Formats: sequence, C-alpha cells, structure tokens
Amino acid sequence: MAGRDRNAQGRAEQARPRDALGRPLPYGETGVEPISEVPLPPEETLAYARSLLDEGRPFAAHEALEVRWKSCPEEERELWQGLAQLCVGLTHHERGNAVGASRLVERAAGRLEAYGRGAGPAYGLDLAALIACVRDRVRSDCG
Repeated sequence: MAGRDRNAQGRAEQARPRDALGRPLPYGETGVEPISEVPLPPEETLAYARSLLDEGRPFAAHEALEVRWKSCPEEERELWQGLAQLCVGLTHHERGNAVGASRLVERAAGRLEAYGRGAGPAYGLDLAALIACVRDRVRSDCG
C-alpha cells in the first residue's frame, strides 16, 4: 500500500505519533511513547499491561498483550488474545464507541471463559472477576 510506513524488512510499521488511546496524530506532533515489541515473560507482560492501563493507555496495553499473544505457546493463545480484546474493548469505551466496546468485551469474554474451562495457566488471574470488572466498567458509562 503506497504511503504506508514500513520497516527495513518491508513490514507495515506505524511511524505516526499516537495519542494515549491509539489514535494517529499528524506527523511532527508529540504522541505517547510507543511500547516495546520485544516479547516479555507472562508475568512481566501482565504487569506491563496493568501499568499501561493504570496510565490510561488501554490501546498500549492491548499492544503489549498482542506481542505476548503472537509469541506464546499455541495452547495459551486464547488467553492472551482474550486479554488483548478486553483492552480493545476498553479503548473503544474510552473513545465513546459503546457498540464497539460491548462487542469486543463479549468476544473477549467468550475466549477467556473457554480458556478458563481448560487446563491452561491463568498466571494468577481470576478470569471471571476480570471479565465482570470490564463488563461493569463498559456498561456503567455506556448505558
């Protein structure tokens, strides 16, 4: 695609600055610091994503979880993808997109509930409580 930012290997790479909710800003403006795309161990990924959420950066938390999702063992993919989708749901919520927020949270809930019924590690997360918390947050402000 012409005009799209690419890295040295030709892969798409976003060079435009972004705001805290992941929206692109005009070139030359100051945005938030991009996250590292180096995979972290599970517990460090969770701590990093949590710190980004605490900073009001759910889009960046989604990106951190996505890095883990793309590098994790196959049997954990639903966990990391579900967690990333919860953060996308929160991003939509913060951007004022109630329909998108609800859809992403429910899609994430389906993945995480299915994962929770299996034997995969949850890394100390209470998946049911996490889903309920995000659902409550999205519903309380959206309707």
